[in-house]
Amino acid sequence: SGSCLLRDSQVRVMENMVTNAEKYFGQFCSLLAAYTRKMARLRDKADQLVKQLIDFANTENPELQATLRNFAEDLAKVQDYRQAEVERLEIKVVNPLKFYGAQIKQTRAEIKKFKHIQNNEMKQLEKLEKLRQKSPSDRRMIVQAETSVQRASVDASRTTRQLEETIVGFQEQKLKDLQKIFSDFVTIEMVFHAKAVEVYSSAFQTLENYDLEQDLEDFRAKMHGVYGHYSARPFTDTNTSSSVPWALTSQNTQSTIQSQRKEEDAGEDDSMEEDMVEDLRGQGQGQGL
Repeated sequence: SGSCLLRDSQVRVMENMVTNAEKYFGQFCSLLAAYTRKMARLRDKADQLVKQLIDFANTENPELQATLRNFAEDLAKVQDYRQAEVERLEIKVVNPLKFYGAQIKQTRAEIKKFKHIQNNEMKQLEKLEKLRQKSPSDRRMIVQAETSVQRASVDASRTTRQLEETIVGFQEQKLKDLQKIFSDFVTIEMVFHAKAVEVYSSAFQTLENYDLEQDLEDFRAKMHGVYGHYSARPFTDTNTSSSVPWALTSQNTQSTIQSQRKEEDAGEDDSMEEDMVEDLRGQGQGQGL
């Protein structure tokens, strides 16, 4: 009876762990799947922006046309990286979380099987107790009942050990997977952002180097019917969101992690953005851009 109570408390601990795993891994799975879909929609919107920039560039003067083409190419490149980010999130984060549905179902079945064996042990004990009370002199029946109790108890002990191994194995795998899944998530995001910052820096310099005066001169000439050697060339050859392989950057890639900003921090953000703009300009001058 004491061993039954001990097993009962063991099962409660096991069941709680499985219930929590089912609840939270299910939530992680649906949230991260939604996160990945959002990234894919963001990629689609950025592709539309690239197309609009190219269409607009074709209507403009040569200097702006060239600037917008280069700018659009950089934005398209970022979307290639975003596409790779989406694919990697699907494979390395969402799919492993989906796998937990089947794992939990299997573990629940093991617990159910054990509870059935445990119940049988309890029934045999109750049967023995009743016999001892009602027919204390019927030795043959009591010995039979004692044998049944012993058999049920051995069965329950063996099943407890098996179930413990199964549950500890499940818990160990769960912890390892949790570490791996979220490490992969962070790595995928770091690689995307590191690559994106690199391309955005180039895009920033492209816009900084735009020769506005040259375009104004050309526009004035056009207004007065004087046409220079410039001619608008339509530009459509931009590869947007084709999936390109992208190697992981080295482990020591430095990345700046910025916490999600709140509305009330807008003023501070503006000054931060101004500082970043100054830094980028400084870098451009340092590189002779």
